[in-house]
Amino acid sequence: SAEPFQVTVQEDNCIIVSLEASDVVSSSSVYVVKIAGESKNYFFQFEEFNSTLPAPVVFNAKYHGLYYIVTLLVVNSNMVSKSARSITVLTKPLPVSSVSIYDYKPSPETGVLFEIQYPEKYNVFTRVNISYWEGKDYRTMLYKDFFKGKTVFNHWLPGICYSNITFQLVSEATFNKSTLVEYSGVQHEPKQHRTVPYPPRNISVQIVPINRNNWEEHSGNFAEESFMGPQEILRKEKLSHFSDNPPEIPAVNTSAAWPAYRYNSTEYETTPQPYWWPNEAESSEGEEEFVNAVARDYEANNISVSGKLVPEPTSFLPVQMILTWLPPKPPTAFDGFHISIEREENSTEFLTVSEDTHKFVAELKEPGKYKLSVTTFSSAGSCEVRGSQSAKTLSFYISPTGEWIEELTEKPQHVTVTVLSSTTALTAWTASQDSGGNNTIVSVVSLTCQKQKESQRLEKHYCTEVNSSSSLIENLVPGAQYQVVVYLRKGPLVGPPSDPVTFSIVPTGIKDLTLYPLGPTAVVLSWNRPFLGVFRKYVVEMFYFNPSTMTSEWTTYYEIAATVSLTASVRIANLLPAWYYNFRVTMVTWGDPELSCCDSSTISFITAPVAPEITSVEYYNHLLYITWTYGADGTDLSHSRMLHWMVIAEGKKKIKKSVTRNVMTAALSLPPGDIYNLSVTACTERGSNTSLLQLVKL
Repeated sequence: SAEPFQVTVQEDNCIIVSLEASDVVSSSSVYVVKIAGESKNYFFQFEEFNSTLPAPVVFNAKYHGLYYIVTLLVVNSNMVSKSARSITVLTKPLPVSSVSIYDYKPSPETGVLFEIQYPEKYNVFTRVNISYWEGKDYRTMLYKDFFKGKTVFNHWLPGICYSNITFQLVSEATFNKSTLVEYSGVQHEPKQHRTVPYPPRNISVQIVPINRNNWEEHSGNFAEESFMGPQEILRKEKLSHFSDNPPEIPAVNTSAAWPAYRYNSTEYETTPQPYWWPNEAESSEGEEEFVNAVARDYEANNISVSGKLVPEPTSFLPVQMILTWLPPKPPTAFDGFHISIEREENSTEFLTVSEDTHKFVAELKEPGKYKLSVTTFSSAGSCEVRGSQSAKTLSFYISPTGEWIEELTEKPQHVTVTVLSSTTALTAWTASQDSGGNNTIVSVVSLTCQKQKESQRLEKHYCTEVNSSSSLIENLVPGAQYQVVVYLRKGPLVGPPSDPVTFSIVPTGIKDLTLYPLGPTAVVLSWNRPFLGVFRKYVVEMFYFNPSTMTSEWTTYYEIAATVSLTASVRIANLLPAWYYNFRVTMVTWGDPELSCCDSSTISFITAPVAPEITSVEYYNHLLYITWTYGADGTDLSHSRMLHWMVIAEGKKKIKKSVTRNVMTAALSLPPGDIYNLSVTACTERGSNTSLLQLVKL
């Protein structure tokens, strides 16, 4: 019944191997421990012993979460080793050091992003154990889809408080059909997270006018619900009786209307009590409370002889707002709803109602533009309170006459822009007849202006968004690109924007293109641009016959960035002498796609020929033979605009002779005994060039 050798793993990752009495075969044998699992095997020999068992072998394991095979070897006197038995142990992985939990942005109602940090070196694990409390229920699961310490959970319940969230690294190993499992400890701070609840559904609002006679009869004596909402409103405060104490400032989340109180309570103290107050209070027909007793802007001349309050002729008649909704889709854990009522973007009321409330009634006492939103909130548990996203924001307008103008939900369709001229365009769109949009807003912004440096902007008007009620867009700049968005409008309410439409104005092009020759191989181009215009660059192109490719085509020679200067010029060099060229300068816009103008901005020119060079002069038998060369060796004149050569001998009389361009020699009949100045001139359609004079004495 003796126990075999023992193998234990300590908390400091040490493996302790102890030899037991049943392992001893003979005193002459040597006992060796073999430890395998890492990249190499380790061998340890027990100390020699007689009657007392030797001290245990201690091995400091390098890896955490790795399984090790510990084998006891017995070596006899003949140096023959025999494996006695083997034991497999698993070290414990190192724990997670820190945890972060974020909303999973595509679905914060059901998804979270876990990010854990742990020692990576010498730490081995196969899965992660995640434990948490889901409300009052305890959950735990093994998860292995962690990539670089991150994973997404997308199966939690919306609005639930998940608390005491912990992570443990789990290492597993299978040996001889048995599975070993080791869990790391928990050293990080337990986390908690509340998922976002779903928003309420089917939010709708209805405005009901209050009968004027009924309102006058009960003026100053509305029931609390008339501007506090249903009885289920949480944290509401009752207004104190006016006859006892001046009313205090209502809490922000207690009223859905903008009551006509003066918020400075001292005004109530200094205002003399009207003479009709005691009788009026007594004749309140048994009402326990007198709410809204003092009217805004109360003056003595508003009191009739009978002691009754006379309403002003232009006063606004209150209307009743009925807001309804349905609870969020299940399974959402929620504890109530937040109601936000905003008027004219400068006054906002926040109210909170219980989860059983699906209707809210309030009295609106002032005209203006209102925005309503209802959101779900969840607060049960130790997690922070979280509200849902706003599923829908309702907008409407109450006119001074009590007219209710509903929110515009339609956006203009099929928006088109027709360019009428270089400075004007016309916008058109379609909308249903029942949209109620008796007015529109056309919003225009320049896309070109945003691409230029402020110091180089050639337009100013539409650099920021400009809104107009006219469909005619004016003050456009040639060469600019614009974006148009159309909104339907009804009263002060504005509907959703249309799909943006982009259009461009073609640039007007340059003017006064002028060419200045600088010899046979260079010219200067100069031009002006219109004062009104915007563009990205000038493109200088030239058209000529290329003798190397034997083709004629337009090629870009130079690009010049746009500047505020009205004049620009460029020098074009390396031209072929006596050659035909066509030059073009276009303006290219910033738009996408680019627009350019104009192909008609061209000028043609034939360069001057180079001067011939007289190479030899011989006089024989009353004939003067002259030979010359033109240009570099091998100059081909077949595509040149050279017309002919003019050979001139000027002495007592002047003798001229025209020679075809393909021949570079001539013979002149001259009498002997005279002195002549000889020259050869290369002639084209628009110019010529003469060689150096050569003096000849016959």
